Amino acid sequence: MSQVSTPNPHQQEEKDTDVLIEQPARVILYNDEVHSFDEVIGQIIKAVGCDTTKAEALTWEVHSRGKAMVFEGQMTECLKVSHVLEEISLNTQIEV
Repeated sequence: MSQVSTPNPHQQEEKDTDVLIEQPARVILYNDEVHSFDEVIGQIIKAVGCDTTKAEALTWEVHSRGKAMVFEGQMTECLKVSHVLEEISLNTQIEV
């Protein structure tokens, strides 16, 4: 009788996690009808640390296209950016 080796699910999970952490991730900000331009601009500046001109351009893109990538970087940084944006209930998603 031959033995069939079954993969350890924990080993596979660790490999998947490592890959996701190493890849650049992107924070996507979605448009809503609740927040003013000024609120969104201010929160993007707070979350990303960009200047007003960049924040205004990103806010306009969110408004006109329905969404925009506002940050790209390591997953840990994306989580921080997303958290700051969500402090005022903005809708975000992190893509890998």
